[in-house]
Parts: sequence; C-alpha cells; structure tokens
Amino acid sequence: MMQAVANAIAERISSISESSTMKVAADAGKLRAEGVDVVDFGAGEPDFPTPDNIKQAAIRALEQNFTKYTAASGTLELKKAVCERHTQDFGTAYKPAECLITVGGKHLIFNLTQALINPGDEVVIPVPYWVTYKDVVNFAGGKCVFVDTDERMGFTLTAAMVEPYLNARTKMVIINSPSNPSGAVMDRGEFEKILRLTAGRGIYLMTDECYCQFLYDSEPFSIASLPDAKDTVLVAGSLSKTYAMTGWRIGFGLAPSPIIEAMGKLQSHSTSNPNSIAQKAAVEALRGPQDSVAVMLAEYRKRRDFVVNRLRAIPGVECAEPRGAFYAYPNLAVAIGKNGIHNTLQLSERLLAEAHVAVVPGEAFGTDRHVRISYATSMTELERGLDRIHQFVAANS
Repeated sequence: MMQAVANAIAERISSISESSTMKVAADAGKLRAEGVDVVDFGAGEPDFPTPDNIKQAAIRALEQNFTKYTAASGTLELKKAVCERHTQDFGTAYKPAECLITVGGKHLIFNLTQALINPGDEVVIPVPYWVTYKDVVNFAGGKCVFVDTDERMGFTLTAAMVEPYLNARTKMVIINSPSNPSGAVMDRGEFEKILRLTAGRGIYLMTDECYCQFLYDSEPFSIASLPDAKDTVLVAGSLSKTYAMTGWRIGFGLAPSPIIEAMGKLQSHSTSNPNSIAQKAAVEALRGPQDSVAVMLAEYRKRRDFVVNRLRAIPGVECAEPRGAFYAYPNLAVAIGKNGIHNTLQLSERLLAEAHVAVVPGEAFGTDRHVRISYATSMTELERGLDRIHQFVAANS
C-alpha cells in the first residue's frame, strides 16, 4: 500500500529536496523536546524581537477588523510603502504596478522562477548558494549552471567568472549579496559589469536583497538603481531579516509589470493574498522608524568578530570573514575523512548527536568542506556552542 502511494506522487516532486535548513531546525527541535541541551546555530533568523511599533500596528489592524481578504497580490498601501522604502534606500523609481507582495521572500523566488523559467532554460547560480535556488529552478524544469567562487578571496564573484557560462539558453543569473551562507558581498563595480553582460544579452538578473541592510564594510546598494536596470533586473526582497519579522511571512518583488502580472496570476491560484494583519504591520515597518536596523547590525558585527576569531583559533579550521548577513561559513575539512566522517552531512549529524550543536552542512549550499553557522543568537550561546565545536573538531582531526 505504501509503495502504491509513493508511486502515485507526481514526478516533479522528485526534482526537489527537503530544505536542509528546515530539517536542521526540526532535528534540533526534536532533541530539545527530549530534554537535550542543544545550541542551535542552524536557524537563519534574528534573535531580536519584532520592534514594538510594528507589533502595535498589527494590534491596531486587529482592533479595526482588518481581517478579510486583500487583493491576491497584496494591498496597494503596502506596495506603495515597498516602492517608497526602496526609493529612499537605493534611489530606485518603482511603481505599485511593478511590485508584488508575497508570503515571504522564498515565495517570491518560487513565483519568479515558475513565471519565467521554461524547461531547458539555464539559470546561472554562484556557489555557495542559498539552498532554495537549486530546487525551485529544478522544479520549473530549468537547468542550474553553477559558478564556483574562490574561498581564498572570500567567496566573491566577478563578471569574468560569470561570462563563460552565459549562452543562448541562459534565462537568468541569480546573485545574493550579502550572501547566505558565506556573507560575501558583491563589489559594486563587478555587479555593474555583470548587469552589462546580462542586459546586453537579454538575460534577467535576479538580485536577492534579503540581507541588503546588513553590511559591515560598505553602504547598502541595489543594482536596480542603475539607469535602465529595471528592464532586466528582478528584485527579491523580504522584511524577515531587516525587521526581525521571520514569522510574519512578508516578502516582495520588484520587476517589469508583465512579470509582476504573471506572478500575480500564479499567486491568485496558490496562496492568494499574504496575511492581511501582517501586511499592515509591514507598512509600519517600512514607513516607521528604522533605528532597529542599526541596532541589530551593530550587534551582528560584534558577534561576527567573536565567531570568526574563535573559529580561526581551532587548529586546522579556516574561515573567510563575512562582510554581510549573519552567517559564518568555516572550512572544517580538518575533521572530514576521519573517525567515520566522510562529508559535512555526516559531520553535522555527529556534531548534533555528540556535541549537541546544530549547524547546516555545506552540501546544502553546493560545497563539501564547510558548515554554515548562524550567529543570530546570543553571545552566551555563541560561546557555549563554539566551545563544543572546538572540542569536537580537536577530538576528530
């Protein structure tokens, strides 16, 4: 009976895998439920509370009974607020007709690939990459074309690395800056060169700006702000990280209106509108005080420095310095190939089972020697967890 059920599942589902980050969270949660003291470096979400002004806006929405359906593509008020904030931050000039509100940033990226990618279309993705890119392209029937970056150069990407992979089948290039998982930040000049390469060939350039406000050494920048960029640049945005609103599930896209309309058509038959109350809260997040962003960034900088220094103090461990986001991506090759640990998946499983530390294996991001450590947690937890990782690596290297 079970085999018959398995055979009944649509073939396209076999093209995607379970989210590794979600699996790590579930495995860590299961151990905690059993009473195990787990230090969780797997979750990619701020440990800060959602700012009070945003929560109060949600309460007002409830009190005013703003609890009905909205337009499937999001409220006009929120679309205007997204466009206004992007203009204030980056100097762009988007209109509400060029904006879609989604159930988180991941939903936007899914909608975008489904609306644009035909079977056989190629999508260029730098490595390491966020786990979802590969699966949503595969689900659309596209072909992922991976571009390796150099760990010794901080996983930075250049136009010269991308150009050899562009051809008549290339439909889109995806860039996530700052990067999840490496924390790499695109050099502005190289970003502009990549845009010239893609725009000149009629290739779309998707810029995933999920962590765009969390940069340590440079000012926030959007490639969409360049003249004529709007024709081929696709902005994927989210309020989740910037305003500590992961559970509110509000993302957005900025793109040419025909693409927005196509994604909206898909959304109208899948999720329909994002949560009405969360949309009201999002308006306040975008139009209200922005002080909380700077507070979080200052704390992330302190944590970044602590984590990188502690990791580099472990004999044999290398760690490129993240220039943005809130992840470290250390190379733990020193602990692979010994004591039955053959890859970072097994390394991560052993770290959780034996040291009770949750990390995400590098295989999820396209590399085979690294793990992702989220430092969006307290300094106390960082110290406890890094002590355990140090002891574990020392015992297995």
